[in-house]
Amino acid sequence: MDLSESLGNRSETAQLDVVRPRHDSVAASSPANEGDSAAKMKRVLASLYAPIEPSMRAVESRLREEMQSPFEDVGPLLRHGVNLGGKRLRPAIHLLMAEALGGAKGSNVVIGVVLEMVHTATLIHDDVLDEATTRRHVATVNAKWNSHTSILLGDYLFSQSFRLAASLENTRTCAWVGEAARRVCEGELRQVLLRDEIDLDEATYYEIIRGKTAELCRVACSLAAAESGADDNVVDQLADFGDHLGVAFQIADDYLDLWGDDASVGKTLGTDLEQGKITLPVIRLLETSDDVQRANLIEVLRGDPQSRGRIVGQMLRQSDARQYTMNAAIAFKDKALEALQVLPDSDAKACLQSIAEFSIRRSF
Repeated sequence: MDLSESLGNRSETAQLDVVRPRHDSVAASSPANEGDSAAKMKRVLASLYAPIEPSMRAVESRLREEMQSPFEDVGPLLRHGVNLGGKRLRPAIHLLMAEALGGAKGSNVVIGVVLEMVHTATLIHDDVLDEATTRRHVATVNAKWNSHTSILLGDYLFSQSFRLAASLENTRTCAWVGEAARRVCEGELRQVLLRDEIDLDEATYYEIIRGKTAELCRVACSLAAAESGADDNVVDQLADFGDHLGVAFQIADDYLDLWGDDASVGKTLGTDLEQGKITLPVIRLLETSDDVQRANLIEVLRGDPQSRGRIVGQMLRQSDARQYTMNAAIAFKDKALEALQVLPDSDAKACLQSIAEFSIRRSF
């Protein structure tokens, strides 16, 4: 199955149309489709996480324990925040890597919780930046409460994660996750500062997504290897797996934002063009357009945000940007799989390989 098949079984016309403005997305979502997607996701994750099922239950229990408050008005907000992370992909990668390297320990469970709290904090802040209204088929914090509350909840999660990381015997987790969080924020800052930057090239695009998305996957893997006592070469190679996996995942996300379906994906789509984010499909379109087409495209990208999706969608139909984006995601997925060769064969390694495939074959 290639990326186009896995990103939805829609007609060719539907696949090539950019999503409608986001204010229509909630009304357009079908409850039946949302239920089917959630059930499918649950089955997929149960299979992918099977070798670490007890450890994942421990992560979930500890995460909910950490997200408690004695204040009645804060409690519902924290409980809502716990559910926004969804797939728990970063703790799962960490625990599967630990399992493949000799077995997950109590410290790996704590690190998994730390990673998930940092990730959830970035999602909550990202929803504010994108003015998104849904995630995992539920209202975002900024939609259910407001942007001020979202920002403070994200800050709460960052603070709580570092407090928990500091409870471990060594300072490695606190230092490495702290550096990863800095890089995530730096990536997000660069993306905001470079909004509507028509001359953004692929190299800069990859630098940004390595920070904002791949960094937490990278540190999840490097921490698992370091906790197992692996040598520096193995730590570095497994960190490469996380890096390549995260890049592939973000390219697929950028693909979905243009050609995905809100109900299937479970979050607000169609925000990138409206927010002025120049992602790989648009970079490719700009690079391959002739002078007249490029001038027209630039005029559209600098014009009314609400009309960008429709007009850019027409231009994308005349280009190879969709296939080019698929190929890029597949290439990074293949690099991730190559980095896993250092691991001995095991059920956990097989699941990590399946997660790499899943990263670009999401119809959720």
